[in-house]
Amino acid sequence: MTNSKTSSSSSSKANELYAIAETSGQQFWFEVNRYYDIDRLNSKEKDKIILEKVLLLKDKDSITIGKPYVKDAKIELEVVSHLRDKKILVYKMRPKKKTRRKMGHRQELTRVMVKSISIGKSAPKSSSKKETIKKETKPKSETSKK
Repeated sequence: MTNSKTSSSSSSKANELYAIAETSGQQFWFEVNRYYDIDRLNSKEKDKIILEKVLLLKDKDSITIGKPYVKDAKIELEVVSHLRDKKILVYKMRPKKKTRRKMGHRQELTRVMVKSISIGKSAPKSSSKKETIKKETKPKSETSKK
């Protein structure tokens, strides 16, 4: 009896922090120190990726639900590898027409490891980059109009 209680309490401690986020047109349940296969990302191995489209964040005592996204929440991912999913065969046939078509598809995937889930102020570096891009684009467009 005590073994089952300790195992259930240890499993509940492992699930204290999780987040549901949107990426690749899908919603994923992210937990720290677990890997996930998502659609191919244009990045190299060992690169860091930050997801800011967090729909739900569960901490030790509280659950935060976004409208539609949780403000200042982010998930930090690290690219582990790029791989391909299993092959899917698609067979189309029109009866009585002697028309047959067989196609295959292998989805390109990226395996990512969740490093951290956090809520708080976003990094000022990302906002300063956006400001510099906007400032640079305005003078170029004004000079091209003249």
